[in-house]
Order: sequence, then C-alpha cells, then structure tokens
Amino acid sequence: MGNHKQDITGRQIKTITHIGMAVNIALSVIKVVIGLSAASLALVADGIHSLSDVATDVAVLLGLRLGSKEPDQSHPYGHGRAETFSAGLIALILIVVGGAMIYYATLAIARDEITAPRFCVLIAAVISVAAKEWLYKVTQKVAIRSHSPALYANAWHHRSDALSSIAVVIGYVSLELGFGHGDQVAAIAVGLMIIWVGIRVISNALRELTEAAVDPDTIGHIKKIINSDSSIRQYHKLRTRMVGREVFLDLHILVDPDLKITAAHEIAESLEKTLDEQITRPINITVHIEPDTPELRK
Repeated sequence: MGNHKQDITGRQIKTITHIGMAVNIALSVIKVVIGLSAASLALVADGIHSLSDVATDVAVLLGLRLGSKEPDQSHPYGHGRAETFSAGLIALILIVVGGAMIYYATLAIARDEITAPRFCVLIAAVISVAAKEWLYKVTQKVAIRSHSPALYANAWHHRSDALSSIAVVIGYVSLELGFGHGDQVAAIAVGLMIIWVGIRVISNALRELTEAAVDPDTIGHIKKIINSDSSIRQYHKLRTRMVGREVFLDLHILVDPDLKITAAHEIAESLEKTLDEQITRPINITVHIEPDTPELRK
C-alpha cells in the first residue's frame, strides 16, 4: 500500500529540489562575482555556501531515486532507508558548514580584519536572504507533506544560507556604524545555530535507523481508526516503524470467533484500506486475525 502516495510526493520532492538547484546556482554566481569585484570575502564565502547547497540538492535526488526503487529479494522492505542516509549526509554537511563559519569568523576577529562597506554587497545579500528564505518555506512545506527527512534537512540548509547572508547584511550595517567585527560575531551565532540543526537532523535519522516507532500523533490517529471499527472487538501487539517516508505497521485484531474466514478477512481488508486512506504518509500494513476468546484477550 501507499505506492500512489509515494509517487505523488516523489514528484513534488523532485520539483522543489530542481527549483532549489536553479536558485542555488544563480545565487552562487551572483554572490561570487559581486564579492570578488567588491573585495568582500564574506560575500564570496556566502556564494560558496550557496554552491554547497547544490551538493545537498543532489543528495536529496539521489536518495529519492534509490529510496523509490521497488522491493526486491535483497531488500524486501524496500529501499526507503536511502533517504534516511541522505538526510544524515546533508546534516553532516550542515555541521561542517556551521563549523567553517565559526572558524573563519574567529580567525578574522583574531587578525582584526576589517573591510570597507560596499552597497552592492548589501544588495546581493538582501536578494539572497529573500530567495533562500522563500526556498526554505516552500521546501519545508513539501517536506512536512511528504514526511521526507532528507528534504527537511535540505530545507534547513536553504535557511542556513539565508542566515549566512543575514550575517553579511549585519556586517555591512556594523561597518557603517563603526563596529568592524559585527559580521564575524553574527557569523559565529549563525554557525552555532546551523550546527544545532545538523545535530537534530542526525538524531532523527539515528532514531529511525534504531527501529523507533512513528511519532505519537500518528500512533494516536492509528488507534482512533482501529477503535472506530465495531467489527474489531480488541487489538494488541500494535507495532510501527519507519523506513524512509513509509510507515510499516503490524497488529493483531480479535474478531467474532463464529465468523467465516472470508468475513474475518474482509474486516482486515477494510481496516487496511481505511488506514491507507486516512494516514497521510505511505503505509504498509500487516494484520493478524485472531478469534475473540478469553485466552487470547490481553
């Protein structure tokens, strides 16, 4: 179940990621060219940061391609974990980017590096903030809808680029006000924030890889759907886990012991269909049918 949902969300992920790649390439060219012409190392570094976003875009597309492959003999539960590894890779890149921002900002303060403010640098940075914050919001929206950990991580990489551009804006303003190290201080704060986001994304990826259950809200929704079916007298051994964007769920249901096998099977089929229709993310369901007898009740 859930293949149709996988296909729809897969197309949405591809579309927003391709848009992100185009924006990242355009911004990196603009910032590097203006940064070199205005002798702004901060803007050049920001342009290289935008270029690093292209690498994470590629990681998302690669993870999506591998994760969307049909189950086979060696991977009977599918290849969804490829997207989880992709999210982990992007998170590592975020941590490296944040660390590099802190390192170079600290180095610049130690060397007492101060440059003259250039208005073109401010314009380029403001354009970058607007473009990357918009890209963050639309990417995060698709990530939430598709439950894609890799796309969520990539959305935060877009925001990290917007934040680094904000550091450039702060640097320009601070130079105009006579404080020569404002951009470096802002860059350190942004770097710490980016590292924190990277650690959080890696934590979520590790949680999935250790077979953790899905989030409490989704489990609550699943239980509500099961309890609403009057044909199911009781249930137990409800277990869930995530494989990429897909929920794997199995449970035992107790039904009238006098029912025919075909009738009991129809109850299980109806439950699977309802769960597939009402759970927003792709779901793979296994239902074990048991007779409602005292010894089987939990």
